[in-house]
Order: sequence, then C-alpha cells, then structure tokens
Amino acid sequence: MYLYEGRGLLLLTLFAALQIATEGRGTLPLCRPGFSEDVYVAVVPESTEKGQPLFNVKFVNCGQGGLVRFECSNPSDFRIEADGVVYALRPLTLSTLPTVPLVIVARDETNQQQWQTQVRLTPPVGQSQQAQDIQAPPALSQGLQEIWFPSRQTDSSSIGQLKRMKRDWVIPPINVPENSRGEFPQDLVRIRSDNDKNRSLRYSVTGPGADQPPTGIFIIHPISGELSVMKPLDREHISNFHLRAHAVDLNGNQVESPIDIVINVIDMNDNRPEFIHQIWNGSVPEGSKPGTFVMTVTSVDKDDPKTANGMLRYKIGSQNPESPTSNMFTINNKTGDIITVAAGLDREKVPQYTLIIQATDMEGNPMYGLSNTATAVIRVTDINDNPPEFTAEMFFGEVPENRVNVIVANLTVTDKDQPNTLAWKAVYKITGGDPTGRFSVPTDPTTNEGLVTVVKPIDYEISRTYMLTVVAVNEVSLARGIYSPRQSTATVSIRVIDVNESPYFDPNPKLIKLEEGMLAESSLTTFTAQDPDRFMQQSIRYTRLSDPANWLRIDANTGRITTIAVLDRESPYVKDNMYSATFLASDSGVPPASGTGTLQISLLDINDNAPHVYPQETEMCKKPEPNGINITALDGDLNPNAGPFAFELANRPADVRRNWTITRLSGDYAQLSLKIGFLESGIYEIPIIITDSGNLPMSNTSYLRVKVCQCDHNGDCTDQQHIIAAGLGTGAIIAILLCIIILLSECNPSLSHLLCFRRDKERQAKQLLIDPEDDVRDNILKYDEEGGGEEDQDYDLSQLQQPDTIEPDTIKPVGIRRMDERPLHPEPQYPIRSAAPHPGDIGDFINEGLKAADNDPTAPPYDSLLVFDYEGSGSTAGSLSSLNSSSSGGDQDYDYLNDWGPRFRKLADMYGGSDD
Repeated sequence: MYLYEGRGLLLLTLFAALQIATEGRGTLPLCRPGFSEDVYVAVVPESTEKGQPLFNVKFVNCGQGGLVRFECSNPSDFRIEADGVVYALRPLTLSTLPTVPLVIVARDETNQQQWQTQVRLTPPVGQSQQAQDIQAPPALSQGLQEIWFPSRQTDSSSIGQLKRMKRDWVIPPINVPENSRGEFPQDLVRIRSDNDKNRSLRYSVTGPGADQPPTGIFIIHPISGELSVMKPLDREHISNFHLRAHAVDLNGNQVESPIDIVINVIDMNDNRPEFIHQIWNGSVPEGSKPGTFVMTVTSVDKDDPKTANGMLRYKIGSQNPESPTSNMFTINNKTGDIITVAAGLDREKVPQYTLIIQATDMEGNPMYGLSNTATAVIRVTDINDNPPEFTAEMFFGEVPENRVNVIVANLTVTDKDQPNTLAWKAVYKITGGDPTGRFSVPTDPTTNEGLVTVVKPIDYEISRTYMLTVVAVNEVSLARGIYSPRQSTATVSIRVIDVNESPYFDPNPKLIKLEEGMLAESSLTTFTAQDPDRFMQQSIRYTRLSDPANWLRIDANTGRITTIAVLDRESPYVKDNMYSATFLASDSGVPPASGTGTLQISLLDINDNAPHVYPQETEMCKKPEPNGINITALDGDLNPNAGPFAFELANRPADVRRNWTITRLSGDYAQLSLKIGFLESGIYEIPIIITDSGNLPMSNTSYLRVKVCQCDHNGDCTDQQHIIAAGLGTGAIIAILLCIIILLSECNPSLSHLLCFRRDKERQAKQLLIDPEDDVRDNILKYDEEGGGEEDQDYDLSQLQQPDTIEPDTIKPVGIRRMDERPLHPEPQYPIRSAAPHPGDIGDFINEGLKAADNDPTAPPYDSLLVFDYEGSGSTAGSLSSLNSSSSGGDQDYDYLNDWGPRFRKLADMYGGSDD
C-alpha cells in the first residue's frame, strides 16, 4: 500500500495482488471477492473544498463481472462513485472530521451479497506522530509495518559509568478490526532490532493473549519478528490487548529492553440493538392534549457507543388501530420517549393502542444500520366524560301504607365509562316530589341501579300517590367541558295501597284524678279509640288487657269504664299514687287490627288508715338511765291526713299511767318515760292512743312491747333468755327453737330437711286444747313464769297439743326422735291416746295431761308433770294448786295480776275483789 500526493490531492491507491508466498508457502491462495483491505488509512488535508476527491478504495471481484454498488456510512459528508473514489460533499476541516471510521459497503445487485470495509481519516504528515508512524516508508516499502526497538544513545556525561537507556519515540497502538474474514494467521507488524544486523536474535511476546489467558491469540515469528493474530477478535469480549515484545540473543541474553505493544480491537457493527423488554406497557388518559408524555422505551447495543455502531435511533414502525388517525403518537428518536401528537383519544372508542417500535444503530441509517423491534402497548385510561343516562323517562312503583325499608322501584341507567370505577358508579338524588323526606334512592353496588326505598311511613289517608323527580350523577364530577344530558333526570310515579290500620287511643296514656275509696259500680271515664281508616266502615270493640288489682271494667261498645271494687291508694298495686290499667281496642277489618291504650288513675288520699306506733318492741333495763323511750307514729295516709299526731296513754290498766308518762316531741315523735325508778324483769305491753290530723281524725290504740331486763355496766341485757322464757308462750318458744334449728341447718344441710318436715307436721297437728280467746296460759307465762332449774327446761312441748292431732311415731322421719325417747328398735304397737275432753280450766287440763302420760307406754321414764306444775323457786305467783283452793282468797292481794295484761284482769277482778 502506497500513499501518493499530487496537485494538492492525496489519493489512496489500493491494489490487490496474488503473491506466491515464500518461506514454506508454495501454494497460490484462492481469490475471494471483497475489498483489498479491511481497514484503510486516508490522509486528508487540513481543509477540504466541496466536491474535492479525498481517497479511493478498491474492490476485487475475482472476474465475476457482477455489478457492485458502493454506499458510504456518512452520506451527508461524503459521496462514493462507482470507481471507488470518495468525494467531499461540504467543506471539511480537521476539527469537523468524523472521529469514527467511515464504513464503505459494497453490494452485489445480482445476489444482494454485500461486503464492507472501514476508512480511518488522519491529518497530514507532521500533524500527528501517529499518522507519521502509520506512514513510515520502511514498513510500507515491504508491505508490512515494522516496529523497531528504541535506539540506544550514550550520554557524554556518562562515560565510564553505566549506560542509561531512553526511548526516542512512542510505539503507536496497533488497530485490528474485529471479526476479520482474512486468512489466519494474519500478520500485523514486524518487530525489529538494530542488533540483528551483526548477530542472530530471537523475538518473543508476553502478556494476555500471548502466553497468558486467553492464550494462542497472538504469536510472533522468533526469527523474522512478524507478529500475527491467529483468530478473529471480538471487541465486545476484549476491546484491547497489552503485550510486551522481547529480543534476546541465541544464548538467551536480553539485547533490548522490552517494549509495550497495545493492540486495539476496532469495533465493527456486528451487534443489533436489543430492547430491555420485548413488550412495553404504558397508559394515557383519554382526551389528553397533544404533547402528553406516555412512556419511555429503551434498547441497548453491545457495539461501541462512541462510534456509530452503538449510536441508536428510535422510530414508530406501525400503530394499531389507526384511529382516529394513524399518527396518534410520536417517539423521541434519541431518548425513546413516546408522546401524543394528535387529539381524539377516546377510551369508549379505542381502549388500547399497539405500537411497533424500531431501534436502529449507525445513528438510524436504514442502509447500514442494524435494527430490532419491540411492542409498546398503550392503554387509554378512563375519565368521567360520559354521564349516566336513564333507560326510561318514567318509572312506576307501589307500596302499602305504613311500610318502611321496602323497595318500591328500580331505576336503571347506562354509563359508557369503565364499569366499577368512580366515573361509572351512579349516585341518585331526589330533587322534587318528596318534601317530607319519606323516600331515598340508594345505589345497588352490583348493578348500579337506583333503589327507590321508603324510609318513613306513608299514610294512605293523607296522600295516595307520589311523583318523584330523580337525578343521576357520578361519584366524581364530569370532565371539564362535559355536561349532563337530558336523560340524566327521570320521574318516578308511586301508588300507595290502603291497608287496615290499628285503632289508636288519644290521648295515650290518659290521666284521670280520683279520690281513693270510690265504691264499686262507680263510673270513672270513657276511654275510646279512633280508627285511622276513614275510608273503611268499621266498628271498634274494647276489652280489658291489664288490670293488676282487678278494679275496673270497660264497656265493649262504648269504652265506658266503671269500678268493680273499692280503689285503695295504699294498695301494693299503686306506685307513687298512680294506678295503671291497659285496654285493647279491636276493629272489624279483615284481618282485624288492634291497638292498646293505658289509663292512669291518680288516687287522691283520704283518711282511711289509723296511725300506729313504731317501733313495736323495745328494751329497757330494770333501773333505766335514762328512762325515756323515743317512739314514732306511722300512718299509711298522706298529709294532711297523717301528722301531726296526738299521743296519750290508755286509762287501763291503771298501773300504766301510774308507772309511765308520754311526752310529745314533735308532730310525729314522742317519748315514753318511766315514772318509777325500778321495774321487775319481764315483758310489758304499754297501750298508747295515737290520733292523726285528718278532717275526720282517726285514733288507734297501739301496744308498745317493752322488755325489761337485768343490764350490765354497758347497758346490755344479761338475762335475755330468762325474759324470753318467762314472757313467751308455747308457740313463741317453738318459733324460737325453729329459728335456732334453721341457723344450725346452714352448717348441716341434713338438718334443714328435718326442719321442713317437722314444721309441716306441726302446722297440721298443732291445735290448742281450749279456745284461743279463753286461753290464759300465754299470759300467765308472760308475766310471772321465771322458769325453774335446768332439770325443768327439757320438757316435751307436744303435750300442749290436742291428743288426737299428735303424729304417731310410725310417720316420723327416720333418724328424728326426741332426746328423751327410747332408742329406735322394733317395739310392739300401742293404741293411740284417746282424745281428752275439752277442759274448762287449767286444773282439768293438767289432770288430763297427767292421766294421758301415765297411760302412755312410750312416755319418758320421768314424770312429765314437771313440765307443767313446776314454776321455779321464789315465784310471786305461787303454786297453781291455789286454783283448786276452797278459800275465798280474800286474804291475798291479786292486784299484781293487772300488770300481766288484759287477759289477767278478769282474774284480778275475780280474786282481788275490787269494786270494779
């Protein structure tokens, strides 16, 4: 390859010759069509005029004779003719020269086969040392560039010292195109040393690609120093190699310092662009204006991005569908940004577009660049540009009166927007025909229908039909510029169906005020109901539904209410002076309907309750300090029929006023005081007369039960049991014993069963031997029985019962017996005691009891008479035997019997001989 310069023009003359190789190459290589060189180096002047020829490339067709057409990769700056001469199409300078090699393509018009080569443009000699090195005449004269080891020079100042080596030039890089089609090995350069003129040397190279992985790519002839490549190179795998050349003598001594050789792999356009994704998804709202950004597509090219081989350009290959135009979108050819360029995006017409995007290298040159495609799917998103429209102008429905939460009509609409979005969901509003708010129109979330619903009761007698005006809108507002059409408003006609309604009382409840004590068969009031069905001819009947005290009666036809018993304000059925009764009114409809009404009677108080003392029992010490007892008067009536009260002591017995005095403290309270300083232990009943303040006052004698006992220093009774035994009758003692058993049963559950059984039997069997009005036994024990010794306490109380009511031993529960009974074991059966005659006095009673005990084989082993005749030592009552005395008793003082109660006053009168 030679470089010529003439007439201010540098021409690159290319030739190809078949050469018979020497040094073992005795065969003639086969001719293959193609350019004579894979890479041309062309020197261009500093400035170039338009139309000036620059260089020439030669194509070898091996005699095939086919028509070959040349193309240039930079058609805007250069033009190539059919003879291979390249011309400048515009003025060029060194600063405007392309930095990337020009690609020349030759295409056979017959079979479309193509070849390509590269041309590297360099400045003139002297402008670039690299260009000077490439154009070194010695290398070109022999057809192969030579690289010499740097010459050695001796510095005059270093005589007699070690020699310092320095380089006088820089080894330029060696450029090797990738994917070369030439025969291998392919010579690159020749390594030479000045020392090979006078002695034999051996050359070698080291480094990656030679003796280091990947090995075997480069070799050097050890004698000639020719550096060759053994296989095609791939820039995308390794873009450059760094080798080191060595020169040694036959003894292996280094005769030259190693030099570095850089081999650059020149990029060829052997890689197509590759999209990161084969399918790209994007979206754009419908109705978007031109220039709206949609999405960005990206592809990569493995070729050198600094060269045209890796410079990509994008374009839209096709659009589907082509509606409303075929160019709805455009793409930035460098960045891949897709934007809208036309208006008219309508999701309801075209919901999606599919674009074929093409990426081409060589800066998008369709002739030389390699291309690839990807698919961009653009979804048109919905906006609210379609209002809901009713399917009809009029809708109809009907509903029974008084029904709520029922659907009377379904309103249907259509909306072209995307279903189940806010732009599609409808909201219904009633704008007319419902001033009282009796209807609502919620939306069915599934069907988007409007459900006309009754939310308040409708009265047929007030309105029989309703005409509603309903408007349908979306949950979001319509897009700007979109207006609701006429079909977004509809009319709903609703017919009300008459039904049988329940009668109702008015007022309810009804309140009346009456005085208590109103007699039976008194007329109170008329409590009637009204029928709301004015257009139905029906009758109403009345019945009593609730009357807790059973005081009232209602006439079934007229509703007149009368009494059937006396009204009592103090009845437990009266709460806060108010008595309530409920009545039922039923009409004659089919089916009949009914309603309830409440009558409230406010009872006014009358003075029909006498006052009484409270508390009814109290305690006092034998020597009371202080000696006053505070009492209260209670009255079931209200003021002014209650307090203030008047208190006084009764005249009889005489010792009441002699021993006691009463003082009124206030309208409701008084104090009972003891006149004397000492009382015997016992129970005293003090008669107190209390009078209320009614218009017709009522008086009542109440008995205050005072228990006098021996007290300790704290004022607490110490002989409480003695007082109880002395003052309580047989029935009271039995009750106390039962209470004790109940307390014990909490600890022993089996005892509870015994108690219940015993209590039922006593309730059935216990009867007094004499009439309760004439029985004086209780009063005798109440005032003078102070009890005997311990041997007198365990007595059989069953002896006081009627003999014919005593339960036989055969029916007593198993395991229950008296303490004085014999052990339980089989015994012969004895006849039951015969019933004793009803005695006339206590003596006969005791004698009959003694006789029954003597004849009873099951009686205790000791004399049960002790239960009745022993009164304890020191009793002031004396012996009961005195009752049988024939003496008149005039020598005895029986006035103390007056202190024992009203029942003993007769005895005091009989034996005391008083004038009364």
